[in-house]
Amino acid sequence: MREVTPFPHELRFDLIIVGGGIAGAALAAALRDSRYRIALIEGRAPEPAAEGWDARIYALSPASAGFLRDTGAWQHLDAARLTPVYDMAIHGDGGGRLHFSAYDSGVDQLAWIAESGLLQRELWEGIKRQGNASLFCPAQPRRLEFRDDAVLAELTSGQTLEAGLIVGADGADSWVRGQAGLAADTLDYGEMGVVANFRCEQPHRHTAFQWFRPDGVLAYLPLPGDHVSAVWSTPEANARQLLALDEAAFSQRHAAAGEYRLGGLQRIGAPAAFPLRLMRLPRIVAPRLALIGDAAHAIHPLSGHGINLGLGDARELARVLRELPDYRDCGDERTLRRYARARAGEVALLQWVTHGLQRLFRPQQAALSTLRNLGLNLTDSLAVVRNRLVRAALG
Repeated sequence: MREVTPFPHELRFDLIIVGGGIAGAALAAALRDSRYRIALIEGRAPEPAAEGWDARIYALSPASAGFLRDTGAWQHLDAARLTPVYDMAIHGDGGGRLHFSAYDSGVDQLAWIAESGLLQRELWEGIKRQGNASLFCPAQPRRLEFRDDAVLAELTSGQTLEAGLIVGADGADSWVRGQAGLAADTLDYGEMGVVANFRCEQPHRHTAFQWFRPDGVLAYLPLPGDHVSAVWSTPEANARQLLALDEAAFSQRHAAAGEYRLGGLQRIGAPAAFPLRLMRLPRIVAPRLALIGDAAHAIHPLSGHGINLGLGDARELARVLRELPDYRDCGDERTLRRYARARAGEVALLQWVTHGLQRLFRPQQAALSTLRNLGLNLTDSLAVVRNRLVRAALG
């Protein structure tokens, strides 16, 4: 018989969530009035609100906004810092054009633009008031043990938490995933996403812009007033050149790359950058384990759907857990497979689409220029196809 090493001072819960980012916090918030006792472990609390705009900006689908509304967080967000997107203009590298319109598609908006910090802070404020949730922050897990009837997580503080289920929501380099022995299949694109905020000379009129260029994909996301957030997905060498520019030259490069569509740009705050990769997992659940958000998958940011996939994970796992009868074990793998099956289709489709578009429009693929720009123009000319794409993207 295997010897079991005792964990001292166990604190008992039904569910342990490791990672208090948006996906993990949204899962906890979605279970706020459920029967589950929740422990949320996070190494660092959200940063306090600062002047200016967060460097990390998200495009939330209406489905994601609806889920956040169900958690109670959306209603408390500062409406002055949210921007609806009514139109999207996509430009190819050889004259291709594609336009999406909320009005033409019969919807209120294509997306909402929101700051990462704004969302996380509001989710945390709600969790602090939850009677069924305990926050462990700052805290780090250092040991996991999966048993037949429970999973135990020992923290660096010496505390030990016991639960029926542990959820890894701790990012692309998930510690929980590694401890569970779930290997990820990762493809490094050799690109970086350079993000920065700007004041623009001309109004954006609630329009998002995207340019497929020889040196990558540049997107402008509208922010309140005369501001935009730019994301430039570009080969690492070009990304490092951009980051080395002074503020004026950096702003000029972005304005020129965007064909001066919004006139001149003035950078607000410091830029940031992150590596781009595709990550697939053969499975995202195991006995007493489920993965959500970036711990479960990663896609190229050209579609802007990464955060929406994570919120979709949280929504679906919360639904499965809520529908589980009281006498059923929340950590049973058969139960968790319901969550995995429900998420497999959307995740696989978006990974396939974004990876295919990255390959089609990637730099140095000039031979495909005619084909890809023809595809943009053809789609733009077919209103039925265009509007179906919009509704699919809205979730």
